[in-house]
Amino acid sequence: MTAPEPSVQAMAEGRRADTGRRRQRVQAALAAAAKEGTEISVTAIARRAGVDRTFLYRHRDLLGQVHARASEPPAVPGGRGPMVSRASLQADLLAADARSARLAARVRSLESRLGEVLGEQVWREVGIGGPDDTEQLKAKITILEQQVVDLELKLQDQGDELNAARTTNRELMAQLNRDPARRH
Repeated sequence: MTAPEPSVQAMAEGRRADTGRRRQRVQAALAAAAKEGTEISVTAIARRAGVDRTFLYRHRDLLGQVHARASEPPAVPGGRGPMVSRASLQADLLAADARSARLAARVRSLESRLGEVLGEQVWREVGIGGPDDTEQLKAKITILEQQVVDLELKLQDQGDELNAARTTNRELMAQLNRDPARRH
């Protein structure tokens, strides 16, 4: 004699119960990871809860909870407040690097200016003297630098126009090659 087959309704209820148990395990794993300050990611929570990652992706509310908790700073074990996150440390490091670069550039600028001032002072004290038209030369350099920039922009515009003309020429040649009646 064969065993009786379970009803479809009983199988559906069993599946719902299994899903409920898995959801509870995911929520418990998420709460424990947040409390302990351990890694919170889809993979880590799925592993800890004993479910497949696809389970989390099929249940968007659980996935949203994981992402929300992952974006929060982890708590320090023992409940002493939030622990510094790796992302915040990286942001602080980038900010410190940027500030260091700005300060280094400022130091180079000040050293350069100090060298100019001391150089002019030494020239005057020694009696050699510097060229009287230094300011005029600096103004001429500024004008020439602006002309170079203007010419580079003009050259770039002409290059763009040339590329557009070449593209149009290629398209017309291709169209002419496709339609032999237009050749004659």
